[in-house]
Amino acid sequence: MKKINKICGTIGEIDAEKYLKDKGYVIVATNYRNRLGEIDIIAKDKNVLVFVEVKSRATLAFGRPYEAVDGRKQYKIRKVAELYLLSTNNYYADVRFDVIEILGDEINHIINAFE
Repeated sequence: MKKINKICGTIGEIDAEKYLKDKGYVIVATNYRNRLGEIDIIAKDKNVLVFVEVKSRATLAFGRPYEAVDGRKQYKIRKVAELYLLSTNNYYADVRFDVIEILGDEINHIINAFE
């Protein structure tokens, strides 16, 4: 089951990346990892640096995909993002956290999903 979930997650991330590119976002990194964890996609939306968590599901059997991005997961994403920002020499006045949920063929982009 875990292997199937990993494949679905990878396909979802590819779909999310294509979706963001089609919307004019510039992809900075995918599957960015540091010692604290991973962020699925880092992108630029004009002058805003966007950290994107992608959640995919085939059905609603386990709830909506975005519901998996709970407070604990949000905290972890923020910490990974902070370390990313500290490790780069680029300055971004605006940073945003988005969630892209993929349910079957439906893509739902939740802009500024959490702070």
